[in-house]
Amino acid sequence: MPAWVLDDPLAVTFRLPRDEPLTMGLDDLPNPALARDLAVGVTRLAHPHGPIARAGTATQYVRTARRMVRELHAEGFIGGAAQLRRTVLVAYWLRGHYGVEHRTRRMLRALEEAAPVLPPETRDLVLGRNFKKPPPNTPLPPYTPGEWSRLLDTCRVLIRQSWRAHQRIVPIAEAGADPAVAGWSEPNIAWLLRRWGPVGRPAVAEHLGTTIRRISILGGLPEVRDALFPAMDVVIAYRLLLGAYTGIVPDGLDGLDLGDIDWAGDDTVLLSYLKGRTGDESLTLSPRASRLLRQWLRHSELLRGHAAPEVRDRFWLAATYQRTAAPPGFSDCMLRKWIAHHEVRGDDGEPLTLHKHRVRTTYHAERATQGWSGHATIDPNHSAQAEGDRYLAVATPAQQAAVNAIITDAQADLLRRAERPTVLTDDDTVELVAQFPEQAAGLVLDETVLRELVGGQRDVFTAACADQLVGLHGPKGKPCPARPWVCLLCPLAVFAPRHLPNLLRLKAFFARQFRQMPREQFAAVFGPYAHRLSAEVLPRFAPAAIEQAGQQVADVDAELPLRPEEATEEAAW
Repeated sequence: MPAWVLDDPLAVTFRLPRDEPLTMGLDDLPNPALARDLAVGVTRLAHPHGPIARAGTATQYVRTARRMVRELHAEGFIGGAAQLRRTVLVAYWLRGHYGVEHRTRRMLRALEEAAPVLPPETRDLVLGRNFKKPPPNTPLPPYTPGEWSRLLDTCRVLIRQSWRAHQRIVPIAEAGADPAVAGWSEPNIAWLLRRWGPVGRPAVAEHLGTTIRRISILGGLPEVRDALFPAMDVVIAYRLLLGAYTGIVPDGLDGLDLGDIDWAGDDTVLLSYLKGRTGDESLTLSPRASRLLRQWLRHSELLRGHAAPEVRDRFWLAATYQRTAAPPGFSDCMLRKWIAHHEVRGDDGEPLTLHKHRVRTTYHAERATQGWSGHATIDPNHSAQAEGDRYLAVATPAQQAAVNAIITDAQADLLRRAERPTVLTDDDTVELVAQFPEQAAGLVLDETVLRELVGGQRDVFTAACADQLVGLHGPKGKPCPARPWVCLLCPLAVFAPRHLPNLLRLKAFFARQFRQMPREQFAAVFGPYAHRLSAEVLPRFAPAAIEQAGQQVADVDAELPLRPEEATEEAAW
């Protein structure tokens, strides 16, 4: 069972997924009868039967039960759930906030399912609707580009400095000796700590037969310890940066174990995690997230060897001033101290308000601006179904017009993608006029424009563009901002033999992306473009021309105008 009641003394014990066993006492409450009834209701709400899947949620429910027992006892109620009257519950719920009513209703409903004890009128009340409404929950906005850049730069600098210090000190520790015999020096301190773990001054002073004050005067112990073993500041930086690189829910990242890592080759990592609202999920990490994860495992390897057996397999470990390493909890208070210590500022000049869910929101917002066809356009924490139910139920004519405009644009985009590409097997103006698609018939294409299309004056990277200012992929009157592969589906693009080298470079880029991305993600991001290139554009050219153009392709990212986040080659994260 995931939870049960202990009677002597009265307590509730939970065994929840990915959490240590948790026992909370109820024997100090003034009304043992009601306390036990509520305890039974709480245990019936434990995962997988109810919403209590984490230790924090269990603590919240038990605290609410304790509060109810104390407050009702203060008003003179001394019976159990069987003596609860409708008037008592109505008065209690009306003066409390939504959370108290919501949780106590659930406890009493679960108790009634386990053993019907409530009076009929009280049962009807408990099974009815809440009096209070939940407080409005507005989605967290993503961080601004400036705030996001400052936060990630702080994490990268802190990790880089700590990792370099770790790489420097480990070989030095191998060359050291016991400081009790060879004297006090950096190599000897490192030698001792590598064998003893992240111990503090008292243990070292006792080993050397001296005083703690003497160790403080000699100095060097904290610096060597922080270099050998990642301190909490460094662990937080790794945690935030991994969240910024993956977008995994905070509770999923915080609860990781080593067993959640599945190595699918040297560079590909499948990370499994628990999402509280949906259950077990997994994600194939990007190259930079995989490199960061691999570096963290190497960085924490020495520390893990000194950790207690019960925490050794935890993914996140931080050095303490003891002989063991304890897994940190990334609380809001701890994150606020980290922000203040490293002076990370918001755009208003004040200390940045750091929220782990907001990191995930910013990750999805960043991907939405990089050509990722994600569905979460309003709140990335919602599913497509939730967004459709919540946001597409229009109430005003203006909202209806906006939704219709979105649908019209989407349908027009589908029609444009269905058109055959214009491919010239020979640079000939007559052929261009014969093959140009009907979608461009409304444009003013005089003889000068046709000559420029054929002659190369209107070339972009992969094609010649009939009009970069028409606004198919950006604001009208402004140069087209589309990425190079978008031209493959654009009705204004004209492909000629002179474009073959760049088309083949784009094909090689797709192949590199396919090797490093999950198949479903590649199909969503690059699939339509890769199919158009391989099935409809390149087959129109002669094999000899393709072979000759292929000799100019080096299959490297430098051949394409890519942004840093679009790189496919190994690079420092």
